Amino acid sequence: MQFLADYLPLILFFVAFKWQGIYVATAVAIVASVIQIAWFRLRGKVSAVHWLSLAIIGVFGGATLLLQDETFIKWKPTVLYALFGAILAVGKLAFRRDWIAALLKDLTLPPAVWSGVTWSWTAFFAAMAVANWYVAFHFSTEAWVNFKVWGGIGLFLVFALAQGLWLARHLPQEERS
Repeated sequence: MQFLADYLPLILFFVAFKWQGIYVATAVAIVASVIQIAWFRLRGKVSAVHWLSLAIIGVFGGATLLLQDETFIKWKPTVLYALFGAILAVGKLAFRRDWIAALLKDLTLPPAVWSGVTWSWTAFFAAMAVANWYVAFHFSTEAWVNFKVWGGIGLFLVFALAQGLWLARHLPQEERS
């Protein structure tokens, strides 16, 4: 259920794009993001990630609709990924914090492992930002939407699975069972 709630705006964006094009899809994504926030508030807590995503879809989606220029919505994932990567990097460099360790506080891992996790996610977000930019501005809008939805979800799942397998090797014996 959480997976569906997290990806509902993206899925609805995809369906609306196939049905009515980029401008309707953008409006649907904005409305779906607002509904997503309301849903999470009713269920307890809204994460900073969802607030940030709503702010960015509001700004870039709003500019797309206001100016009738799809360039802005194509920048949205690049900016979001770059911000996520920057937050992790700044947390590590400026505050000596591994924000992912704070999110996964139930896992007990050595600081060097958390550092590796932080830098690998930082690199992954940077790669996703560049990949989105490249596809958005070197391929058709249709190809970009397909990449944004299926390529993005697929790459995140593969990377998260790889991270999970790598982390499992570093868990203390009692946490592995």
